[in-house]
Amino acid sequence: MDGVPLHIVQRGHNREPCFSCEDDYASYLYWLEKALAETGCALHAYVLMTNHVHLLLTPRKAAAVPKLLISLGRRYVQYINKTWKRTGTLWDSRYKSSSVQADSYLLLCQRYIELNPVRAAMVDDPAHYRWSSYRHNGLGQADSRLTPHALYRGLGRSDQERQANYRALFRTELDRAAVDDIRLAINQNQPMGNERFLAKIEAMTGIRRQARPRGRPRLEFEASEVPAVGQGALEF
Repeated sequence: MDGVPLHIVQRGHNREPCFSCEDDYASYLYWLEKALAETGCALHAYVLMTNHVHLLLTPRKAAAVPKLLISLGRRYVQYINKTWKRTGTLWDSRYKSSSVQADSYLLLCQRYIELNPVRAAMVDDPAHYRWSSYRHNGLGQADSRLTPHALYRGLGRSDQERQANYRALFRTELDRAAVDDIRLAINQNQPMGNERFLAKIEAMTGIRRQARPRGRPRLEFEASEVPAVGQGALEF
Protein backbone atom coordinates (compact mmCIF):
# COMPACT_ATOMS: atom_id res chain seq x y z
CA MET A 1 0.00 0.00 0.00
CA ASP A 2 1.09 3.58 -0.55
CA GLY A 3 3.23 4.82 2.32
CA VAL A 4 3.29 1.50 4.22
CA PRO A 5 6.71 -0.01 5.06
CA LEU A 6 7.56 -3.21 3.22
CA HIS A 7 10.02 -5.96 4.13
CA ILE A 8 11.38 -7.53 0.92
CA VAL A 9 13.52 -10.63 0.46
CA GLN A 10 15.01 -11.62 -2.88
CA ARG A 11 17.00 -14.82 -3.26
CA GLY A 12 19.49 -16.13 -5.74
CA HIS A 13 18.17 -18.65 -8.26
CA ASN A 14 18.22 -22.15 -6.71
CA ARG A 15 19.76 -20.43 -3.67
CA GLU A 16 23.00 -19.95 -5.51
CA PRO A 17 25.29 -17.04 -4.58
CA CYS A 18 24.49 -13.64 -6.04
CA PHE A 19 27.60 -11.95 -4.61
CA SER A 20 31.10 -13.32 -5.16
CA CYS A 21 33.40 -10.42 -4.30
CA GLU A 22 33.41 -6.92 -2.83
CA ASP A 23 32.85 -5.31 -6.23
CA ASP A 24 29.61 -7.28 -6.55
CA TYR A 25 28.26 -5.94 -3.26
CA ALA A 26 29.32 -2.41 -4.11
CA SER A 27 27.74 -2.59 -7.56
CA TYR A 28 24.44 -3.83 -6.15
CA LEU A 29 24.36 -0.93 -3.67
CA TYR A 30 25.18 1.53 -6.44
CA TRP A 31 22.26 0.38 -8.57
CA LEU A 32 20.03 0.20 -5.51
CA GLU A 33 20.64 3.87 -4.83
CA LYS A 34 19.83 4.72 -8.44
CA ALA A 35 16.59 2.73 -8.33
CA LEU A 36 15.52 4.33 -5.04
CA ALA A 37 15.95 7.81 -6.51
CA GLU A 38 14.03 6.88 -9.66
CA THR A 39 11.06 5.33 -7.85
CA GLY A 40 10.67 7.55 -4.79
CA CYS A 41 11.12 4.72 -2.28
CA ALA A 42 12.70 5.42 1.12
CA LEU A 43 15.10 2.72 2.32
CA HIS A 44 15.34 2.26 6.09
CA ALA A 45 17.43 -0.92 6.44
CA TYR A 46 19.13 -3.58 4.32
CA VAL A 47 21.52 -6.48 4.43
CA LEU A 48 23.26 -8.23 1.54
CA MET A 49 23.90 -11.88 2.35
CA THR A 50 25.76 -14.32 0.11
CA ASN A 51 22.70 -15.60 -1.73
CA HIS A 52 19.88 -13.25 -0.77
CA VAL A 53 19.09 -9.69 0.21
CA HIS A 54 16.73 -8.04 2.70
CA LEU A 55 15.32 -4.55 2.15
CA LEU A 56 13.05 -2.53 4.43
CA LEU A 57 11.58 0.41 2.57
CA THR A 58 8.56 2.67 2.35
CA PRO A 59 7.20 3.48 -1.12
CA ARG A 60 5.38 6.74 -1.76
CA LYS A 61 3.36 4.74 -4.28
CA ALA A 62 3.01 0.98 -4.00
CA ALA A 63 3.36 0.58 -7.77
CA ALA A 64 6.94 1.81 -7.46
CA VAL A 65 8.11 -1.34 -5.66
CA PRO A 66 8.09 -3.76 -8.62
CA LYS A 67 9.60 -1.01 -10.77
CA LEU A 68 12.44 -0.64 -8.28
CA LEU A 69 13.17 -4.37 -8.17
CA ILE A 70 12.94 -4.76 -11.95
CA SER A 71 15.29 -1.84 -12.55
CA LEU A 72 17.73 -2.96 -9.88
CA GLY A 73 17.62 -6.59 -10.96
CA ARG A 74 18.13 -5.86 -14.64
CA ARG A 75 21.10 -3.58 -14.09
CA TYR A 76 22.78 -5.81 -11.54
CA VAL A 77 22.30 -8.96 -13.61
CA GLN A 78 23.80 -7.19 -16.65
CA TYR A 79 26.81 -6.29 -14.52
CA ILE A 80 27.18 -9.85 -13.17
CA ASN A 81 26.82 -11.49 -16.57
CA LYS A 82 29.36 -9.16 -18.15
CA THR A 83 31.82 -9.33 -15.25
CA TRP A 84 31.71 -13.08 -14.77
CA LYS A 85 31.06 -13.95 -18.42
CA ARG A 86 27.90 -15.86 -17.64
CA THR A 87 24.37 -16.04 -18.99
CA GLY A 88 20.97 -16.86 -17.56
CA THR A 89 18.96 -15.79 -14.58
CA LEU A 90 20.45 -14.74 -11.25
CA TRP A 91 17.38 -14.25 -9.03
CA ASP A 92 14.41 -16.37 -8.17
CA SER A 93 11.46 -15.42 -10.36
CA ARG A 94 9.46 -13.89 -7.48
CA TYR A 95 10.56 -11.86 -4.51
CA LYS A 96 8.93 -12.18 -1.08
CA SER A 97 7.35 -9.19 0.63
CA SER A 98 5.55 -8.39 3.86
CA SER A 99 3.81 -5.14 4.77
CA VAL A 100 4.95 -3.94 8.20
CA GLN A 101 2.89 -2.11 10.79
CA ALA A 102 5.27 0.71 11.52
CA ASP A 103 4.50 1.67 15.11
CA SER A 104 4.65 -1.90 16.44
CA TYR A 105 7.04 -3.78 14.18
CA LEU A 106 9.27 -1.52 12.12
CA LEU A 107 12.23 -1.31 14.51
CA LEU A 108 11.85 -5.01 15.28
CA CYS A 109 12.08 -5.74 11.56
CA GLN A 110 15.15 -3.49 11.24
CA ARG A 111 16.87 -5.45 13.99
CA TYR A 112 15.91 -8.74 12.37
CA ILE A 113 17.43 -7.61 9.06
CA GLU A 114 20.66 -6.19 10.49
CA LEU A 115 21.20 -9.22 12.77
CA ASN A 116 21.14 -11.67 9.85
CA PRO A 117 24.95 -11.96 9.67
CA VAL A 118 25.08 -12.62 13.43
CA ARG A 119 22.45 -15.36 13.27
CA ALA A 120 24.36 -16.84 10.33
CA ALA A 121 27.53 -16.92 12.48
CA MET A 122 29.40 -14.76 9.99
CA VAL A 123 30.21 -12.13 12.64
CA ASP A 124 29.61 -11.76 16.37
CA ASP A 125 28.53 -8.12 16.15
CA PRO A 126 26.45 -6.47 13.40
CA ALA A 127 28.97 -3.62 13.33
CA HIS A 128 31.55 -6.06 11.96
CA TYR A 129 29.53 -6.74 8.81
CA ARG A 130 30.12 -4.22 6.02
CA TRP A 131 27.14 -4.92 3.79
CA SER A 132 24.24 -3.82 5.95
CA SER A 133 22.63 -0.63 7.23
CA TYR A 134 23.67 -1.19 10.86
CA ARG A 135 26.81 0.95 10.70
CA HIS A 136 24.66 3.89 9.60
CA ASN A 137 21.75 3.33 11.99
CA GLY A 138 23.86 2.33 14.96
CA LEU A 139 27.19 4.10 14.46
CA GLY A 140 26.45 7.08 12.24
CA GLN A 141 28.50 5.97 9.23
CA ALA A 142 27.37 7.92 6.18
CA ASP A 143 25.09 5.98 3.81
CA SER A 144 23.31 8.10 1.23
CA ARG A 145 20.95 5.27 0.33
CA LEU A 146 19.17 5.37 3.69
CA THR A 147 16.25 7.51 4.83
CA PRO A 148 15.48 7.16 8.56
CA HIS A 149 11.89 6.34 9.41
CA ALA A 150 10.04 8.65 11.81
CA LEU A 151 10.18 5.95 14.49
CA TYR A 152 13.96 5.84 14.25
CA ARG A 153 14.17 9.64 14.40
CA GLY A 154 12.05 9.48 17.55
CA LEU A 155 14.76 7.54 19.37
CA GLY A 156 16.56 10.76 20.32
CA ARG A 157 16.97 14.49 19.88
CA SER A 158 20.34 14.25 18.16
CA ASP A 159 22.04 11.80 15.82
CA GLN A 160 24.32 10.68 18.64
CA GLU A 161 21.42 10.05 21.01
CA ARG A 162 19.45 8.17 18.36
CA GLN A 163 22.43 5.98 17.51
CA ALA A 164 23.10 5.19 21.17
CA ASN A 165 19.48 4.26 21.81
CA TYR A 166 19.41 2.19 18.64
CA ARG A 167 22.54 0.27 19.70
CA ALA A 168 20.88 -0.40 23.04
CA LEU A 169 18.14 -2.32 21.23
CA PHE A 170 20.79 -4.84 20.12
CA ARG A 171 22.02 -5.67 23.62
CA THR A 172 19.43 -8.42 23.88
CA GLU A 173 18.75 -11.12 21.32
CA LEU A 174 15.54 -11.10 19.33
CA ASP A 175 12.83 -13.22 20.88
CA ARG A 176 12.60 -16.57 19.08
CA ALA A 177 8.85 -16.15 18.61
CA ALA A 178 9.41 -12.75 16.99
CA VAL A 179 11.95 -14.24 14.58
CA ASP A 180 9.53 -17.03 13.69
CA ASP A 181 6.69 -14.54 13.14
CA ILE A 182 8.80 -12.40 10.79
CA ARG A 183 9.94 -15.46 8.84
CA LEU A 184 6.39 -16.76 8.57
CA ALA A 185 5.09 -13.41 7.36
CA ILE A 186 7.76 -12.99 4.69
CA ASN A 187 7.60 -16.60 3.48
CA GLN A 188 3.81 -16.36 3.09
CA ASN A 189 3.81 -12.80 1.70
CA GLN A 190 1.61 -11.82 4.64
CA PRO A 191 1.51 -8.55 6.60
CA MET A 192 3.28 -8.13 9.92
CA GLY A 193 0.91 -6.38 12.32
CA ASN A 194 -2.00 -6.61 14.70
CA GLU A 195 -5.61 -7.47 13.85
CA ARG A 196 -6.51 -3.83 13.22
CA PHE A 197 -3.64 -3.51 10.73
CA LEU A 198 -4.69 -6.69 8.94
CA ALA A 199 -8.28 -5.48 8.77
CA LYS A 200 -7.12 -2.17 7.29
CA ILE A 201 -5.16 -3.97 4.58
CA GLU A 202 -8.11 -6.25 3.82
CA ALA A 203 -10.42 -3.25 3.50
CA MET A 204 -8.05 -1.40 1.17
CA THR A 205 -7.07 -4.33 -1.03
CA GLY A 206 -10.14 -6.55 -0.87
CA ILE A 207 -7.82 -9.50 -0.21
CA ARG A 208 -8.06 -11.52 2.99
CA ARG A 209 -4.83 -11.42 4.93
CA GLN A 210 -4.25 -14.09 7.52
CA ALA A 211 -1.08 -15.99 8.19
CA ARG A 212 -1.50 -19.75 8.19
CA PRO A 213 -1.01 -21.54 11.52
CA ARG A 214 2.66 -21.71 12.33
CA GLY A 215 2.96 -25.08 14.02
CA ARG A 216 6.56 -26.17 13.78
CA PRO A 217 8.36 -23.55 11.66
CA ARG A 218 9.42 -25.03 8.33
CA LEU A 219 13.18 -24.87 7.98
CA GLU A 220 14.57 -23.79 4.64
CA PHE A 221 17.15 -26.60 4.87
CA GLU A 222 17.46 -29.75 6.88
CA ALA A 223 20.37 -29.87 9.31
CA SER A 224 22.49 -31.89 6.91
CA GLU A 225 22.13 -29.17 4.28
CA VAL A 226 23.33 -26.25 6.38
CA PRO A 227 26.36 -24.66 4.66
CA ALA A 228 29.68 -24.06 6.32
CA VAL A 229 29.86 -21.25 8.84
CA GLY A 230 30.68 -17.94 7.21
CA GLN A 231 28.97 -18.59 3.89
CA GLY A 232 25.75 -16.83 4.90
CA ALA A 233 23.65 -19.00 2.62
CA LEU A 234 20.65 -19.31 4.93
CA GLU A 235 18.10 -16.70 5.84
CA PHE A 236 18.48 -16.27 9.58
